[in-house]
Amino acid sequence: MIFTPFPGSGRKRTMAAANYAEWTQKAQAKDRSSGAAAWRGTEESDLYGYASIRKRLDTLRAFRKSGDDHALLYNLNEGIHGNMDGIANEALYGRAIFGTKTLIEDYIAEIDSALHYLSTTDDSLIDREEKRAFFERAHHCYGQSALLLSGSGNYLFFHLGVAKAMWTEGLLPSVISGSSGGSVVGAIVCTHTDAELAPYFDAEWLYRQGEEHGINGKTGEQVTQEQSRKHLDLLIPDLTFQEAYELTGRHLNISVAPAEKHQNSRLLNAIASPNVMVREAVLASCAVPGLFDAVALMAKNHKGERVPYLEDRRWVDGSVTNDLPAKRLARLYGVNHHIVSQANPLIAPFITDTKQPDNPLAWVQQASVASMKAWANASFAMWEKPLALVPKLNAAANLAMSILDQDYVGDITIISPSPLWSLTKALRQLSVEDMRRFVELGEEETWPKIEMIRNQTRISRTLGEINRRFQDSTAHPAQGGRQSQRRAGPKR
Repeated sequence: MIFTPFPGSGRKRTMAAANYAEWTQKAQAKDRSSGAAAWRGTEESDLYGYASIRKRLDTLRAFRKSGDDHALLYNLNEGIHGNMDGIANEALYGRAIFGTKTLIEDYIAEIDSALHYLSTTDDSLIDREEKRAFFERAHHCYGQSALLLSGSGNYLFFHLGVAKAMWTEGLLPSVISGSSGGSVVGAIVCTHTDAELAPYFDAEWLYRQGEEHGINGKTGEQVTQEQSRKHLDLLIPDLTFQEAYELTGRHLNISVAPAEKHQNSRLLNAIASPNVMVREAVLASCAVPGLFDAVALMAKNHKGERVPYLEDRRWVDGSVTNDLPAKRLARLYGVNHHIVSQANPLIAPFITDTKQPDNPLAWVQQASVASMKAWANASFAMWEKPLALVPKLNAAANLAMSILDQDYVGDITIISPSPLWSLTKALRQLSVEDMRRFVELGEEETWPKIEMIRNQTRISRTLGEINRRFQDSTAHPAQGGRQSQRRAGPKR
């Protein structure tokens, strides 16, 4: 049983529930009693262009009903936009506990149905090449979503709960990035098929694995780098980034920072570094500067042998330079929608889960953080030359500014609640009770965002599935849709 009496958007986070289905029932009951359900059924609102959305929905339905497939295709060709007439306005998800305006949900569902329908029409009605070109263009223009898992230390179990909640609902994106503790969760998800994943979301099972192999420390003791290595060897198969993608269809991205001067941070993945081994990449991303040694990366050569990758270089915690690599994901995969799980204890207390705060306290919090950043940057510019005379102090200042200047929120942000903000447990052995509680907190903080995630990712998921089906049927005529089925979560 899960219960959260913590501050935040309290209306959405104070319901006891054992799973998302139970949470949904309670949320909908509260919406009915508060009048929010009636608000959902009323189309009018100054938060989005409801008249335009109603007209577009009626037009799509009319074309479907009349069987005018060419007109339907032409209408969709005019543009499918994730924020058409403001339908992605996050304020639209702040009135009801569950979901948003029914008109918006109906509109998204109709586009989804139309896309599926057009993808299966007889080639004699609409030429197959014309359909293929349309879906390829639409997918490219629409973009896709990614899940970004922040640095977190041992609070990675919060990320595990977030991933579990999304995976259970079939909403886990195919593009996932992670830094530091987030890289561990990203690697687990991206190196195991859906049929294998379930036990990896179970805190008790994970704890037992460590116990059985003698690598758990005493509760409260600082975790050593050797313990981390042994846990990674136990939980993550010895795969390259390319092999992991071929196995699961998920794009794993891991941030690492250089240990040497005059080097750039890297985002390791199957595109930029296909032959790099995932385990060493995760270990490097978890190497907290000053506490753990920098890590050498490993790769497979053309003979399949393990060899050093960039032998003269070492790498450390990726969160210090590129915690959430949004720009790089945009260049590599066309990602334009970011779902962030934020469990960094240095950051979480200072951010909110919305870009448009709906209460004075949140506005003050955001304004204070912006002012602090501006003040720190001005101070650093003033002291830059004197600091250069003291190398260690200068390195520390640059590290601090690198952390401060990053953006730590996304289009949808799931933030660890206040009990996780303490630094005392971040690098220490957790009890099995703590591990389980943090997974539950991750699930619980994700549930209020599930329908927002579902609505805002539905079209991009459909376009991705259709394009994979077209590609698979071309490459393997007798096995169409194979990858699409493999990548899907347990529920849709």
